Amino acid sequence: MSHNNVPGMEASAVSVLKRAVELDNSSRFQEAIVCYQEGIQLLLDVMKVLKDESKKAHYREKIKGYMERAEQIKSHLVREKGEGKYHEQIKIAENATGFSYETLFKPYISEVLTEVWVEDPYIRHTHQEGNLSQQTSALTEIKQSLQTHGVTLDIQFSSTIHDREIRFDNGWIVKIGRGLDYYKKPKSRFAVGYCDYDLRQCQETTVDVFHTKHTKTS
Repeated sequence: MSHNNVPGMEASAVSVLKRAVELDNSSRFQEAIVCYQEGIQLLLDVMKVLKDESKKAHYREKIKGYMERAEQIKSHLVREKGEGKYHEQIKIAENATGFSYETLFKPYISEVLTEVWVEDPYIRHTHQEGNLSQQTSALTEIKQSLQTHGVTLDIQFSSTIHDREIRFDNGWIVKIGRGLDYYKKPKSRFAVGYCDYDLRQCQETTVDVFHTKHTKTS
């Protein structure tokens, strides 16, 4: 990394850590930890090329404080998860952006995760597309594509499902009021947000996150 990149790296680190503090203050602890870790790493990268010793000392203190806070949150989460009390609520406002699936689910994905179960009564509808054979064909294509990446997709249809629930076998449970279809349809294929879901507007909904040591696996 060249010295010329330092201001940009510093700005990125400040931005990510500011977001971490906002999430922390909103009690969105699992997401805050992810941002603290990313921000700390960015600051460490900046320090590798900084020449100004007083600035280095300043960042060293900042990093120490952020690391201590991240550890406090981790201990708090471990305690709450152990007692089965963990519950976090994320409110997605009408027309809000910044809620791609990656952003929403990233805090709950860890190296021990091996299986995810998705129950959603409307998951096979593409904007109320009613052609069943087309839907089945599309799901088969997704299944084959995932297989090439070492992921097995098992699809089961039910006429009685009415709950919306996503369960991870590392203990996390995510319930989205509107289910996975919480995005507004983009105005055209060339509209901002057509490809980048972080830029796509959302419908108003609430996301509830729980943790359990006993995740249902069937």
